[in-house]
Amino acid sequence: MAWQALSGLLGSVVYTLGFTFPYLAGAAVVFAVLSRISPCNAGRGWWRKRGLATDLAYWLLIPVLARYARIGFTVLFTVTLLGLSSSEAIAGFYAHGHGPLAALPLWAQIALYLLVSDFLLYWIHRAFHGAALWKFHAVHHSSQDLEWISAARFHPINIIFGTTLVDVLALVAGIKPDVFFFLMPFTTLSSVFVHANLDWTLGPLKYVLVGPVFHRWHHTLPGEGGNRNFATNFAFFDLLFGTFYLPAGKLPQRYGIAEQDFPESLGLQVLYPLMR
Repeated sequence: MAWQALSGLLGSVVYTLGFTFPYLAGAAVVFAVLSRISPCNAGRGWWRKRGLATDLAYWLLIPVLARYARIGFTVLFTVTLLGLSSSEAIAGFYAHGHGPLAALPLWAQIALYLLVSDFLLYWIHRAFHGAALWKFHAVHHSSQDLEWISAARFHPINIIFGTTLVDVLALVAGIKPDVFFFLMPFTTLSSVFVHANLDWTLGPLKYVLVGPVFHRWHHTLPGEGGNRNFATNFAFFDLLFGTFYLPAGKLPQRYGIAEQDFPESLGLQVLYPLMR
């Protein structure tokens, strides 16, 4: 039984990483070229950035962690709220969605999920910039050489009570799992895009969509713009709630956090907020 469980776990890990890494391989080539043509910050290529090994380690950890946290929290909610206890009953309940949301066309569910999840993540993101939770979110801001590959650098607590929790709430509300299947490539590529070293402001679309310069301002120190631009995909949430920051004719230059003793390795970064 133990061997079967371990084999199933390893198979799931290989599946999750096998789904993610082809997109990363493509991003590595595309952004290597684009950042030479129109960089936000001129300098060395992403493959020579400080903390590259740490970023790669996060890309191994976070997709797998998010997958199992999503499953675990969904089971917990289902057992608690609905009383379903067997794996077959739980899987059957969520297989095709449920309730009024599942009756909507798939395109409408995708659009609704994108809008509502971005609204929720905006406020969760702002909460993680507060005094109580910043020590966890500081992990994501700790990269001084901000690049597309920095996108997965998140503390597990940040992931579990951020995107994972929002996804579980969407499933419990009735959204079909197919929504996540179709959106996974988009969410992965969108995340690496907004962290890319590009001087793209998106022109008139900057008031609608999050772009690289917009999000790079968010990774500067608080006095420079680091407490602005909280939206994940839709910049109009920052416009709506007064946190939009994109100064004309100016590009962000410095990234990172004020904490001078912040560790470099993944293991120590995960332990750091738990020991403060």
